Amino acid sequence: MSPLTKAGAVPAPPAGTAAAPRRPYHPAVRAAAAVAHRALMLIVLLALVFAAVELLPGDAAGATSERGATAADIAARRHQLGLDRPVWARFWDWMTALPTGDLGTSAQGQKVTVLLADPLPNTLVLGLSAFALTTVLSLLLGCWAAARPGRLTDRIIGHASTAAFALPEFVISVALLLVLSLWTGWLPAVTLTGSDGRPAQWTMLIMPVVALVIPQTGWNVRIVRGALADQATTPHVEAAHLDGLPVHRVLLRHQLPGAVPAIATGFATTTGMLLGGAVVVETLFNYPGIGNLLAGAVASRDTPLITGVVACAGAVISFVLLAADLIREATVGDRP
Repeated sequence: MSPLTKAGAVPAPPAGTAAAPRRPYHPAVRAAAAVAHRALMLIVLLALVFAAVELLPGDAAGATSERGATAADIAARRHQLGLDRPVWARFWDWMTALPTGDLGTSAQGQKVTVLLADPLPNTLVLGLSAFALTTVLSLLLGCWAAARPGRLTDRIIGHASTAAFALPEFVISVALLLVLSLWTGWLPAVTLTGSDGRPAQWTMLIMPVVALVIPQTGWNVRIVRGALADQATTPHVEAAHLDGLPVHRVLLRHQLPGAVPAIATGFATTTGMLLGGAVVVETLFNYPGIGNLLAGAVASRDTPLITGVVACAGAVISFVLLAADLIREATVGDRP
């Protein structure tokens, strides 16, 4: 033993001996960790929203009081709404009631769940329609470009997707209104609702969906193209090309499966962008979704209603992100 070795110390492994491999976590443990991570992120988001509304000038008592109300009336209204309590206490009460499905009571005295009963499904229909169309177009265009690397088709799709992603939703919405409604009259300029609170005609969904799809398709085409390009340099894909397999078969059988984790993550992030863009698009097209409801809630400093909207949207986004995490765990696992 070397004189430098302390007594009782564990001797170092001999040179050239590999360290014991790290034991991978069980898939169920990794899945539970992913669920806990997304739940924690949602709680933090709700806390930040709750605090952000409190930092806005004014409060719900002043915003919802009748014109000419005195300071005493506003103070009584503030006590009635519980705004004289610490913000952390109100947030704790709101969070403890959330598991039961209670999103609180708005400043107007109505249950938040009742206020969301009609507009939230409309927004989900709009968002899911845009998400489905974005997924199909992104995969088709991204695979088409990847099958012709460096060619004219690849360059055109690349430049077009970059330009599409750079366009904000409100710019696309205004252009659609001018071309498809005001100039040609092909589609209605605003969304009319029926007695059930839904759009009166399915054609009223076309322009809002297209306004959401164009920028997100541009974003995801780039992701699909990049993920497939990364897979094109892997040994098994190069071997498939050397074996003389058709390009489309190599793309679908060898490149696309390995690109699934990156593509799934890109599509998952699109969910938040779609729901965020839906607020703007709904306002421009008078679509009966949560956009107008959220705008009114911010104007009246209605913290329970704002947080309820964010909780519903955040739950949808967290679920999609969790699905992407689980897809990545199932396909990649502990591999670097």
